[in-house]
Amino acid sequence: MKTYLDPKGGGPDGRRVAITGIGVVASCGIGKDAYWEGLCRPGPVGTRRVEGFDPTQWFGPKEVRRVDRFAQFAVAAADMAFEDAGSPEYDPDRAGVLIGTGVGGLQTLEEQILVHHEKGARRVSPFLVPMMMANAGAATVSMRRGWRGPCETTVTACAAGTHAIGNAARLVATGRCDVMVAGGSEAAITDVSTAGFGNMTALSNEGISRPFDARRDGFVMAEGAACLILEELEAARARGAHIYGEVVGSASTADAHHITAPAPGGAGAATCMELALADAGVSPSDVRHINAHGTSTPLNDAAEAEAIIKLFGTPGPPVTSTKGVTGHALGAAGALEAVALTLTIERGLIPPTSGYEEPDPAIPLDVVAGAPRAWEPGPALSNSFGFGGHNGCLVLVPPSDG
Repeated sequence: MKTYLDPKGGGPDGRRVAITGIGVVASCGIGKDAYWEGLCRPGPVGTRRVEGFDPTQWFGPKEVRRVDRFAQFAVAAADMAFEDAGSPEYDPDRAGVLIGTGVGGLQTLEEQILVHHEKGARRVSPFLVPMMMANAGAATVSMRRGWRGPCETTVTACAAGTHAIGNAARLVATGRCDVMVAGGSEAAITDVSTAGFGNMTALSNEGISRPFDARRDGFVMAEGAACLILEELEAARARGAHIYGEVVGSASTADAHHITAPAPGGAGAATCMELALADAGVSPSDVRHINAHGTSTPLNDAAEAEAIIKLFGTPGPPVTSTKGVTGHALGAAGALEAVALTLTIERGLIPPTSGYEEPDPAIPLDVVAGAPRAWEPGPALSNSFGFGGHNGCLVLVPPSDG
């Protein structure tokens, strides 16, 4: 199998970054197998909440009341990923956590604002701050694992999960860490946030996510979390870990254009994809699949499509957006999609873009739709683009013997 790396590998002294564990909490399924099955089914209508999630599997009855839902999701996804990786033992000073989020503990904040308004300042919970702070998810995971390496939170809107994984991979590739938990978590389906997104006309009026479809009219709010375990490849092989694939490249750019709208022509997105491929030592002609950001909004899908066409031509590699099923989980979206891409590589199938039925003549991409498509796994991109002009891209490749 071709190795899509420079002669030195992924970092100093040939350090390469393996994906060895997957954990996921999503509206279409909890756990990697249920999640995959959900991705291959048609998406529902309406807000995508995670039903059936029982936090007491991870927290005691007193503790669970002191942890916001977004941090509960983060812990659950991280624990599942850690168990899936075979519970690797590493020097805790060389093990770290990077978990992105868009807004952190918004649910707790809104609840306590109402308490303050209705009952007064003395009734506000003393746990408000540790529950609402955006770094609570990463911090809680770090404390539970006892990992004392870097513990950080990326807050770059809808690119947060992707940036967290890319930054974590660099910590492994550069030799600072031997293992990382990396991903994203979000639980922001609240009355106020839904009103805010609705009033800015970002949400679908029909409650249907239709990425790249001519009828798309906005995204559908979602919640969830996803985490990957990233390890130095040779160490993972030495302990007999299952290798799902490798993170071989990543990039981050800013549009520097508008607080919500993408740059004209997807210029920032195109540059980000180009830089991620260069980081991986992969040419556009090598890319065999793109897991697109594909939010189902008119402007963002058009801008991303234009960026893809600039770099890959038409129709380009097969493209899918899993948001037709999952909805848009904001800061968790990129991590959910990185997990989807990892499973796409492992299973040799590209999940379809649910809701895509009427092609948009202005988007001449090869959008996978209707049913999963078999493919020969190879270098693949995962794209994320967030409010504020944040762009993030990952390049994943199948495991190799090299």
